[in-house]
Amino acid sequence: MADSDIRSYTFGTLVTAMVTPFTNDGDVDYQKSAELASKLVDDGNDALVISGTTGETSTLEDDEKEKLFRVIVEAVGDRAKVIAGTGTNHTSHSIEMAKRAAKAGAHGQLIVTPYYNKPSQAGIQAHIEAVADAADLPVMVYDIPGRAGVPILPETMIRLADHSRIVALKDAKADFAAVTKVLANTDLDVYSGDDGLTLPWMAAGAVGLVSVSAHVATRQFRAMIDAALAGDFATARTLHFELDPVVRAVMTHIQGAVAAKQVLKWQGVLPNSVVRLPLVEPGEAEIETIREDLAEAGLVYA
Repeated sequence: MADSDIRSYTFGTLVTAMVTPFTNDGDVDYQKSAELASKLVDDGNDALVISGTTGETSTLEDDEKEKLFRVIVEAVGDRAKVIAGTGTNHTSHSIEMAKRAAKAGAHGQLIVTPYYNKPSQAGIQAHIEAVADAADLPVMVYDIPGRAGVPILPETMIRLADHSRIVALKDAKADFAAVTKVLANTDLDVYSGDDGLTLPWMAAGAVGLVSVSAHVATRQFRAMIDAALAGDFATARTLHFELDPVVRAVMTHIQGAVAAKQVLKWQGVLPNSVVRLPLVEPGEAEIETIREDLAEAGLVYA
């Protein structure tokens, strides 16, 4: 498969949900954010989610988010898509953020299931459609019941797929039967929202991954996804196994943003690993466990 074919989807096939760098004082570091975005795109990302879960959206102010959208769009230009994390559990607030994302030049928006409220499936559908209607941006829906408290049922997702702006799904509920039903009954571009499940999801027809671990190993994830899209599952499987300890390091011990920032600091990409409360930086035991997993993948940092 030609490279141009692999990357023909609205948001491409490898998307990193980018961390938000902070200064030592906890302010958003817009310069480092732009630099990190450029590096991730240079290393093989087709798109970036800005102000998603990993971007610590819950503790970013609206003005910070809008400025981040604008700064990242300017940084990556036409080399990658910028997907603005606009979803909240407050529909009118999400509508306002969708409008701000469009004003800032974002190329799309990520709308997460309303969290904490535990709405019905009808409520979930109405919320997502209202936010999608608010801005002329293609939409990636984010289904993550572990954080939202409720799943988006396949039947709901199939109905949402009829909306002209809803073009993609980030599936993070680890339910293979449910994602299979969506794949079989819609034309949505489906992305794995769990780094470790990318290969089996792609074997069923998903187009790629929205990742946290790709901060650490972008080129390897790029190679695995391209191999799977080309039907070379032997190569993709080898890379899947090689990436397993990286995924464990970033995703299984502490919150993904915390782990990713720590590794980026070790790599010299970020000057610090500052996060905002209620997140805290890792303790020594957690750091040692992350180091052990990364060493298994041949990644050793001083």
